[in-house]
Amino acid sequence: MNYKLITGIVLCFALICSFGVYKVFANQNKEVNMNDKKVLVAYYSLSGNTKAVAEKIQRLTGGDIFEITPKTPYPKEYNVVVEQASKEKARDFFPELADNGNVKDYDIVFVGTPVWWYTMAGPVKTFLRENDFTGKIIVPFCTHGGGGESTTYIDMQKLAPHAKVLQGYTSYENSAKENDIKNWITGLKL
Repeated sequence: MNYKLITGIVLCFALICSFGVYKVFANQNKEVNMNDKKVLVAYYSLSGNTKAVAEKIQRLTGGDIFEITPKTPYPKEYNVVVEQASKEKARDFFPELADNGNVKDYDIVFVGTPVWWYTMAGPVKTFLRENDFTGKIIVPFCTHGGGGESTTYIDMQKLAPHAKVLQGYTSYENSAKENDIKNWITGLKL
């Protein structure tokens, strides 16, 4: 009888300990422990490069994901988009979105954009302007075709002056590696 009782106690103790160890290791699969924070990954992508980065960030953080979509889609032809983006920048144009999204329930918002004419794409400008980022942390990321982030992150701070905008992640076209993104997020110490 004592043998069964001791065996039962040992098994219960082992089960409880293994659950605790599992919980520790399960939380380590997220590269940044954000259990106490609500995370949103919002992005606009025309070619798919920024979307690929957004999806990697979402996997690493466990956050929700939101695609910023203009009400009127941009053309797919590169030269036509370049010309349109140039005109929009010159006019400081904010395109209407199909859905402005909702950041109010989130503590940390990753915001992703392609770089168009040395700044963020128009739909991202609208997303930042139409949402209240007071007290939020914005973590920007961008993809570019050769000019780097230019003024993208500075311009984000201007459109969300009551948010804390952290160091961004910048990648050339589709070169973003998950391990590099992981190291960047970990380094932010969120």
